[in-house]
Amino acid sequence: MKFLFDSDTWQEIYGSIRKNMTRTVITIFGAFWGILLLVCLLGAARGIENSFNSLFGDFATNSLFIGGGRTSMPFKGFQEGKQISLNINDVDAIKREVKGIEFVVPRNATGGQVTHGFKTANFTVFGDYPKLDKVQKKNMVYGRFINQNDINENKKVCVITEEVYKQLYDKEEEVVGSYLKVNSISFLVVGVYKAGQFEGNTSVHIPFSTFQLIYNKVDEFAWMMVTGKSGFDIEQVEFDVKLLLKNLHKVHPEDNRAFGGFNLGKEIGKLTGFLTGMQFLTWFVGIATLIAGVFAIGNILLITVKERTKEIGIRRALGATPAKIKQQIVLESVFLTLLAGSFGIIAGGVILMLIDAADTFLVNPTVNIPVVLIAFLLLVTLGTLIGFIPAYIATVVKPIEALRDE
Repeated sequence: MKFLFDSDTWQEIYGSIRKNMTRTVITIFGAFWGILLLVCLLGAARGIENSFNSLFGDFATNSLFIGGGRTSMPFKGFQEGKQISLNINDVDAIKREVKGIEFVVPRNATGGQVTHGFKTANFTVFGDYPKLDKVQKKNMVYGRFINQNDINENKKVCVITEEVYKQLYDKEEEVVGSYLKVNSISFLVVGVYKAGQFEGNTSVHIPFSTFQLIYNKVDEFAWMMVTGKSGFDIEQVEFDVKLLLKNLHKVHPEDNRAFGGFNLGKEIGKLTGFLTGMQFLTWFVGIATLIAGVFAIGNILLITVKERTKEIGIRRALGATPAKIKQQIVLESVFLTLLAGSFGIIAGGVILMLIDAADTFLVNPTVNIPVVLIAFLLLVTLGTLIGFIPAYIATVVKPIEALRDE
C-alpha cells in the first residue's frame, strides 16, 4: 500500500491527466453522467412516492367507499330507477357476513352555513363516528376528534379543519371551547385538524347520531367507508360487500349502477406496482449508464497505455516490475472513477435540492445515503476491475519491444 502515499505515483497520474485535459474530461463524463442520472432518477422516484403518500397518507390503504345509487335493471317487481338508501342494518350485516372486514364506517354529509361571530361561510358538514379517525387519520392541531360519548349522548360538538378556523376566527383567537352556529344551531368546537390533500379542507364534523336527529335521517346515511384486514384482497371484499347489499335491497345481481363507489385499495395497489416498476427501471438504466461510463474510462486508458508504450518500456528497463506498472494504471482508473462519482453525486444532490425548492409535484425528492454509498462503491469497483485490462496490456509488452515502438 506504500505506492498510495508515494508522491511520485501521484505526480505521474497528474502528469498523465494534464497531458490531455480535454480527453480526461470526456473520459470521466460518462461515469459522472451515470451516477448523476442514477441519483436524479432515484430521487424523482422517491419524490413521486412521497407525493402519493401525502395525497393518500391519511387513509387506510385497503379502503373502499360505497354509496347508494339508482337501479338500472328491474328486479323482483321493482322497476329500474329505484333509489337505494343505505341504513344501519346494512352495516351490521356487512360486519357479520363478509369475511376480511376490519372497519365499516357510515357517513353523512350536507352543505351548511357556518357562523362564528360576524363571519359566515358555507362549508360541508359531515356526520361521523369516532372510527373515522382509524380509517382516515386526522392530524389534530388542537383538541380532539369526536368520541363515543359524543355519539351516545347526541352531543352538539364539532371538529373543524384548519382552513375553517382560518376563515372564521381571528389570528390567535382561542378556538377549542368556542361555539359555532351550523345552520343556526350552536355547536361547541372540541378540535381542529389539518386536512389531507385527498379530502376537502373546509369540513365541519359533528357526531353521526346528532346529524341523524338534526337532519331527520333516522337510520339512513349517504355512504360508508370499508377497510379490509391485512392479507385480504380488497377487490374481493368490494365484490362480496356489493353482492350482500344487492341481496338486502333486492337489486339484480348484475346491476352495476345500484351501488357506486371507489376502491382506494385497488388504485393504491396500481400505484404501488407503478412505483416498484419505476424503481426497477431506475436502477436498470442507472447501472447500465454507470457501466457504459466505466467502459469509456477503460477505453481511454487503453489509448493512454498505447501512447505511453515507450515510456513504460523505459520504466521496465530501469527496473520497474510488472506489478508496479499495473498498480499505477489501476490507481489512475480508480482515481478517475472516484473523481467522476464524487462530482456526479454532488451535482445530483444539487439538482434534487433545486427541484424541491421549485415546489413541483415531487415531494421531498431525496436519496438515502446507504443507497448513494452502494452506487458509489459499485462505480469504484467497476472502475477498479476495468483498470486491470489496460494494466495487463501494459505489462505483456516486453521492454525491448516497447523501446522500439514509434
